[in-house]
Amino acid sequence: MIANIKNADRLRLLFGQYKPEIVFHAAAHKHVPLMECNVTEAILNNVGGTKNIVEISSASGVERFIFISTDKAVNPTNVMGATKKIGEVIVQGIARDNGTKFACVRFGNVVGSRGSVIPFFEKQIARGGPVTVTHPEVKRYFMSIPEAVHLIIQAGTLGNKGEIFVLDMGQPIKIVDMVKTLIRLSGHREEDIEIKFVGMRPGEKMFEEILIDEEKTRATKFEKIYIAPPAETLDGKAAAGLAGIMEAAAAGEASRVIQHLSRMGIGFHREEY
Repeated sequence: MIANIKNADRLRLLFGQYKPEIVFHAAAHKHVPLMECNVTEAILNNVGGTKNIVEISSASGVERFIFISTDKAVNPTNVMGATKKIGEVIVQGIARDNGTKFACVRFGNVVGSRGSVIPFFEKQIARGGPVTVTHPEVKRYFMSIPEAVHLIIQAGTLGNKGEIFVLDMGQPIKIVDMVKTLIRLSGHREEDIEIKFVGMRPGEKMFEEILIDEEKTRATKFEKIYIAPPAETLDGKAAAGLAGIMEAAAAGEASRVIQHLSRMGIGFHREEY
């Protein structure tokens, strides 16, 4: 069914009609630079929409709720990552005393997913270049679609009180090294295709945070799935900031949204290069 998660009445109608037992909440604006340019919409959809669907799932007696988060929620430097961190806070706030079993799952880039950078690079190579890369030192974690889906479903069976599960995505890969490999796999020599460094885009990190910290995470019965420390609940600064940030977003005041994000205690900060 088609619905906008910002429309709580529409969600209540659908949940009342279909009575879902399991909810995988993946509906979000996920493009980092676009959300830097559309701050208020990122908040209204990724935060307000998540609050709607979490509360309605709970009220509708959903058995399990899995919130799809991101590695960018760890010490977020961009608006998209911050909205996902707030989503985790919302989930954990409602999960403490609830019949619905809640879980959050964090992971990095999925190869071949919508918006994946690899098809973009392949098109640039097919045109003879140049291939545009933001910075020679940028690294990212990658996972295949089947592996990501499999691990998300497994993690969902473990969730109870809003635990944050992180997926072991192996070692981060330099984007420029991945481009060189794609060039060779396309039948070219590296020197045949120019790689052009165009600078970091708004909100981007040089390196994504390490997801698996053996000193802070706990293992689960599933290989490659770990439990992260809990996010701040809605009892703290995040609770005080949530109403203010939604009000600022509704008024279209992006600068005030950024101020609220910086004060909410979610680790939001800007990086300069």
